[in-house]
Amino acid sequence: MTKILKYKHPLRDDHRATCLTCMDGRIQIPVINWIRRSSKVKYVDIISGPGMDGILNRPHAQMDSILTGIKISTKTNHSSHIFVVGHFDCRGNPVSYETHKEQIIAGAKKIKKLFKSYPITGLWVNSHWRVKKIIELI
Repeated sequence: MTKILKYKHPLRDDHRATCLTCMDGRIQIPVINWIRRSSKVKYVDIISGPGMDGILNRPHAQMDSILTGIKISTKTNHSSHIFVVGHFDCRGNPVSYETHKEQIIAGAKKIKKLFKSYPITGLWVNSHWRVKKIIELI
């Protein structure tokens, strides 16, 4: 008797989140690990730019590219959660912690208006490279 093996499509178990974050390599691993643990996802689609929390809060040509990335991540890759990240010692957005916090919150709200059916979480990475939740919009 021949045993028939079922083919398991790799995308069927492909639980993902989308992360709008700074390009700074120092924060990538702590953020990805935090998102994977907290959201129980396997992969994190990264959309990055220098000082992403700042980029999301000003009129910028990059916004079209960011939105296209989110659409691909959510519609094609089936991401189930979107994260907005700011961090300590950001060289692309050198502002105070309070300003970062305001930008993370405003950026999360802006993305929520455009992607209403997705939970949006704002994160802060501190000087010890630890991740802290700032806002969660369900």
